[in-house]
Amino acid sequence: MPRNGSDDALRRSSTAVTAVEGLLAYAQTQRRWGRGAIRSVDRAIAMSRALVAEAPEHTPLLARALRTAARLHLRRGRPGEALPLAEEAAGLARRSGGAALVPYLRCLAEVCQSLHRYGDAVALMSEADDLPPPP
Repeated sequence: MPRNGSDDALRRSSTAVTAVEGLLAYAQTQRRWGRGAIRSVDRAIAMSRALVAEAPEHTPLLARALRTAARLHLRRGRPGEALPLAEEAAGLARRSGGAALVPYLRCLAEVCQSLHRYGDAVALMSEADDLPPPP
């Protein structure tokens, strides 16, 4: 029996989302200085970008992958590498706004604080505090 093309695309998309989720989970469990975590999160970002190119509803997954990468770099003492990732993640999360934006703003604030950009960090935390709580 022939398969419906849209069903195949949905199945591929679902498989890719599961793969990205697995890569992000793996990256968060790796040793602080191991290279496996960075490779995994970089691959998750690349896969997420491809998913967003096909279907924009995967944008929150890309934002989460970017935030995970930023936090990983920050944990390794590399706030300069974390900054563009955290900025992009927060920018993507701003599209949906609301309470879902809070962890992205806090991540970006933490990166700014690590870079001694205290004014930016305070402004971001104030913005996060002003958002409505999750339902």
